[in-house]
Amino acid sequence: MKTDADDGWSLVVPLKPLALAKSRLGPAAGERLRPRLALAFAVDTVAAALACAGVRDVVVVTDDRVAGRALAALGARIVPDAPAAGLNAALAHGARAVRALRPRARVAALNADLPALRPAELGRVLDAAREFPRAFLADAAEMGTTFLSAGPGVELEPAFGGPSRLRHLASGAVEIRLAGVDSVRRDVDTGEDLAAAGALGLGPRTAARRPAPAG
Repeated sequence: MKTDADDGWSLVVPLKPLALAKSRLGPAAGERLRPRLALAFAVDTVAAALACAGVRDVVVVTDDRVAGRALAALGARIVPDAPAAGLNAALAHGARAVRALRPRARVAALNADLPALRPAELGRVLDAAREFPRAFLADAAEMGTTFLSAGPGVELEPAFGGPSRLRHLASGAVEIRLAGVDSVRRDVDTGEDLAAAGALGLGPRTAARRPAPAG
């Protein structure tokens, strides 16, 4: 394990209780499969993140016991969502939990719904983010955000949700513009998103849970 306080990134991954997660996937996946897919997305995301050479550790902010056990088994640190005040409060709480142990840590927020995530592509994004105090990566739709970073001594200031790309730009974060990092941008909210992630290549847990195509 790395020991330098500034060597490697700590990623903060937020995850709703599975019963509430990925509600827009219901029509495509069905209500029984939807929470299982949400967990599969998170497992594949965290496993890929932990396999990335630039990542020191992953903190998952969640109150879901089933998800917490599964993600802890991968090596993630589970932090309860003590603020219970939504996504951005959870991310700020996770960043504080990281820096309570490593005050000079490089911290990045990463979506939990990146089931096609590739460690090498994430590594390229992290390398680019090191050049700026705060930086972010827009989602595939160019409206939202899948990744937000803060260097040593810099607050994360998350503004996720909806059209967050413009909010992060307005906050002073630098937009990372890289080709070939599609897996870091492809979050999944709908059946169409899942099909697009499938074209990139799903992680093993999601591939096993993915609903069969209709027809």
